[in-house]
Amino acid sequence: MKYMLLIHSGAVDERGGAPECTVEDWMAYDKAVRDAGIHVSGESLADLVTATTVRVSPTGERTVTDGPFAETRELLGGFLVIDVPDLDAALDWAARCPGSRDGGSVVVRPVADFGA
Repeated sequence: MKYMLLIHSGAVDERGGAPECTVEDWMAYDKAVRDAGIHVSGESLADLVTATTVRVSPTGERTVTDGPFAETRELLGGFLVIDVPDLDAALDWAARCPGSRDGGSVVVRPVADFGA
């Protein structure tokens, strides 16, 4: 079953990254996911300042603003889609993710299968 891991950072450094995670941590995690044969897709998101939010009112009026500017200090930094046997396995991989450390979190969501 496919699960999406939405990786949120609890804090960001001056470069927009999570200060508690090193590049080596992420490389080791990525290698472990690929070596386990469960990698489907995944991307790291560009700097938050490049984000744009679109909202459409009930009347159909479109509003475009810079950034997400959510009322939270967490920042969506990327995602990973994995194919594992069950939720327990997905939760185990989420717990191993460097993004789950030191104030970060990984949201685990099943990917809907509309062909089933």
